[in-house]
Amino acid sequence: MLKLGLIGKGISRSQSARLHVLLGRMCGFDVTYDYLDSEKIADFDLIDQLTACANAGYAGVNVTHPYKTEARKMITPRKRLANALGAVNTVVFRDDGWRGDNTDYVGFMRGYRGKFGDQAPGMVLQMGAGGVGLAAAFGLHGLGADRILIHDKDADRGKTLVATLKDGGANAAFVGEADLSDAIRTADGLVNCTPVGMNQYPGSPFEARLLGGQKWVFDAVYTPVETAFVHSARKAGILVMTGFELFFFQGIEAFEVFSGTQIDGDAARIEYFNAYPEALTG
Repeated sequence: MLKLGLIGKGISRSQSARLHVLLGRMCGFDVTYDYLDSEKIADFDLIDQLTACANAGYAGVNVTHPYKTEARKMITPRKRLANALGAVNTVVFRDDGWRGDNTDYVGFMRGYRGKFGDQAPGMVLQMGAGGVGLAAAFGLHGLGADRILIHDKDADRGKTLVATLKDGGANAAFVGEADLSDAIRTADGLVNCTPVGMNQYPGSPFEARLLGGQKWVFDAVYTPVETAFVHSARKAGILVMTGFELFFFQGIEAFEVFSGTQIDGDAARIEYFNAYPEALTG
């Protein structure tokens, strides 16, 4: 039995359970995956909940919004994480202590390499500086991006991410509204880490008329998979990485950390789409 869970707020729509149960079945594990929603737990406290999970025999838990930053402050990170990356989304309970990881970060890089191979990111414009934006931006740095331009409607949040990236050794800058169109046109890659494009937030963060000269795009949104942004990019002849890749590979990375096994990503993808064909379209 491999006991896992997800800690977060308003997580009833998460698809993590079905992915982890499927991965467990592939590896011969009987997996349980519980949703530990702070909205449904009286007097919720993160450290208390983590302690309760450890005491109840959980192998580990995923941590999502809004607790990733808080988790990073109280848990020792694994060595593969950049020191400046101030968020944890995976916690493993071991006899010698708890360890934190950010599988959004490593999952983004794994997804990028799977779609684009050794193609360097080049100069990248990223929209959104929240939790996913933090992981994606550090992933871009890990992939060797020449320059990372950040835009966020909350300028202070965007500038904070830029400062964090610089602390981690990245070549980064904030782009304001006045310079945004030019930055979009001249970028090698475009990244959407905003909610725009989700079923409840329709639209695209990038105007279709500005697309065409870029080499690749990534949209973190995966419900639906084929967002307006993805559709416009494909129409413009640009290589695309959808949000499903991040969801899928961060989940695989987390399961590998929890279980100590290695997952064949291609085989897991076939199994997942056979079990959940609706995931192809979101």
